[in-house]
Amino acid sequence: MNSVGVERRPFPLSFSVQQAQGVWTVTASAARACELADLLMAAASGPVAVVSLETNSYLDETWHSLRPSLIAGELGVPCTVHPLGPWASGTHGLAEEILVMDGNQLPRFLDDTWSPYELTLIDLPIDVAPEELDALALALGTAGADEVILGRLGDSSRLWFSGHDDCYVLLETRDSGLPAAVLARLLALMAGSAVAALTGEPASCVPEPGRWLPERLMATAPHWIGALDTVTEDLVTIRLAALPRPWRLDVPFPQRADLTVALDVRDGTWRQSSCLLP
Repeated sequence: MNSVGVERRPFPLSFSVQQAQGVWTVTASAARACELADLLMAAASGPVAVVSLETNSYLDETWHSLRPSLIAGELGVPCTVHPLGPWASGTHGLAEEILVMDGNQLPRFLDDTWSPYELTLIDLPIDVAPEELDALALALGTAGADEVILGRLGDSSRLWFSGHDDCYVLLETRDSGLPAAVLARLLALMAGSAVAALTGEPASCVPEPGRWLPERLMATAPHWIGALDTVTEDLVTIRLAALPRPWRLDVPFPQRADLTVALDVRDGTWRQSSCLLP
């Protein structure tokens, strides 16, 4: 996805982080679930439950999404299925069944051969009981729109992820390192897409910046928006601006960037310009 809105503006990088109750909440774009699967796997403390899944990549004869368990079967991903029943149908963030899989299966399940437009997953304690899955579904289904999901679950889960349109990212984590890892991945994805467009290749792998860069950005401001600036065979520059609140679709890129980050394509190093914030 490279444009947004009826004006077809270039799609920005957006990133926001907040911390409360020992939980870091991140909203971000643009990243597909498959591009974050390894980070989610590393942050999960045990098995992972897929509690909601919709896609146009796997459809039945009535043009509806296949059940999550059938999709996992198509992908050859071993899992157990916990049925919730019709009461969960139509409940935001829930499907009629929960898939429970080993956390290391996430990259295999979220590979780049398909695209979910609605995906919610959460990590679980080892050997979770069926009644605990029912209680989990009830907690997720009755959570308020602005409520911290992990805050309702005690210490039993360390990661909750929700992806919309396989582009927008919303996650909660008890892993303090995951927000910086996600921001580093977003910067690399934006730079890599620019290099791929320039060379005409379908994809381009570029190195992620070191932890110092995303941590410095988060220490400077909690909400950022970014757009491509200079793109050559040797250099990719991304303009970044701090926002007073998380980015929304109707917010254009500010006239002045607060700082820039640049990738030297040849040697794979990242650097940051002087910050213009007061």
